[in-house]
Amino acid sequence: MKQIYVGLFALFALFNGNQIIAQSTVQFGAKQVKGLGLTEAELYNKVLGNIVGSAIGDAMGAPTEMWSRDAIQLEYGFVKGLDSMVREVSPEGTWKTNLPAGGTTDDTRWKELTFKYLTEQKTSTLNANDFASEILAVYQKAIDRYKEIDSFMPEPFEENTLHVAWLQEWAKVAKPFNENNLDAYSVAMSKFYGGEMVCAGLLYAPAIGVFYPGDAKRAYDEMYKLSFFDVGYARDISALAAGMTAVAMKKDAQKEDLLDVLRSVDPQGYFKSRLVGRTSYRILQKSLGIVKEAKEDPENSMEKAFELLDQNQQDMPFHAGEIHLQVLVAMLYSDFDFMKTMQFLTNYGRDNDTTAAIAGGILGTFCGFDALPAIERKKVIDVSNTELSIDLEKLAQNLTKKIIKLH
Repeated sequence: MKQIYVGLFALFALFNGNQIIAQSTVQFGAKQVKGLGLTEAELYNKVLGNIVGSAIGDAMGAPTEMWSRDAIQLEYGFVKGLDSMVREVSPEGTWKTNLPAGGTTDDTRWKELTFKYLTEQKTSTLNANDFASEILAVYQKAIDRYKEIDSFMPEPFEENTLHVAWLQEWAKVAKPFNENNLDAYSVAMSKFYGGEMVCAGLLYAPAIGVFYPGDAKRAYDEMYKLSFFDVGYARDISALAAGMTAVAMKKDAQKEDLLDVLRSVDPQGYFKSRLVGRTSYRILQKSLGIVKEAKEDPENSMEKAFELLDQNQQDMPFHAGEIHLQVLVAMLYSDFDFMKTMQFLTNYGRDNDTTAAIAGGILGTFCGFDALPAIERKKVIDVSNTELSIDLEKLAQNLTKKIIKLH
């Protein structure tokens, strides 16, 4: 059977000065995957595009996460691509100091956790308790690692504390949820990150979406089940992000297909909500309005879009509604162009590694790995491997095999 070589990178070599950099290869066949309208190679190209696209967005925002626009401009100017980072380590941020360009934060760690969880599934029907168990297992492993540390120096313990603290809020919710302890779960959710409507499910929603190629409603339904960390309409937003990603998995997906998900996919009936209606749809309408008004001033359109987004900021930069608004405005303003969307979100600031990681996951799926910028995709793959022990290629390869098997 004729073989198509996709990934890193049998189809080409990259030059670094006079040195040719050889890349590893991942091989998938030209065989059609039943019911998907994709070959195995095309499927892999989409799955790899999802996780690498998200990592590029994460890595572009990581050096200036939570910075103001003025601070970004002062130190980095207008950010066009990846850059090295000088920042303190934190549980939700980077776990290493002075990471080179291509380093990532918890946004990519969540994609790794979710890809591994999906690869372990025996059916395409997901179980929220299983997902909670996966999170608790990773958390428990980090706790147990303390017992393995044999050192007088504090550094190994401090480093491991980052691993524990990353999931401690999530574990407090996941444990009573898994035990079907409704009262304890309700209390834990009310205190999850201070009780704010943080963008919890959005951290892994695009990864869930790739598991249901072309089926936006199924992706929405399955993601909705796994959104038990979300409060209120944040759950709808997370499920919609998964639905958009699922549609982006189609071979000939169009940007109109992605936008249609935001209008037509509503299994939970949010549009029927009395007095309130569907908040996520109003965010879409507001996004369209912001882009239209900004484009009326061609010479200063991006700055105008930024100013209009400033008027819609929430108390927390990682508020789910604010994140959703910024992601939609960036994609619409950039006409769904991958790199322009990443630049828009990175330079806007706020929780820019998360917004860029979400948009990067959706658009990376939409355009596929082969269409991602060559320099950026290579750097995030290399740095993930050498510095962070995250093999993005292997994760994508394993998940692609699982999707093929389930179909």
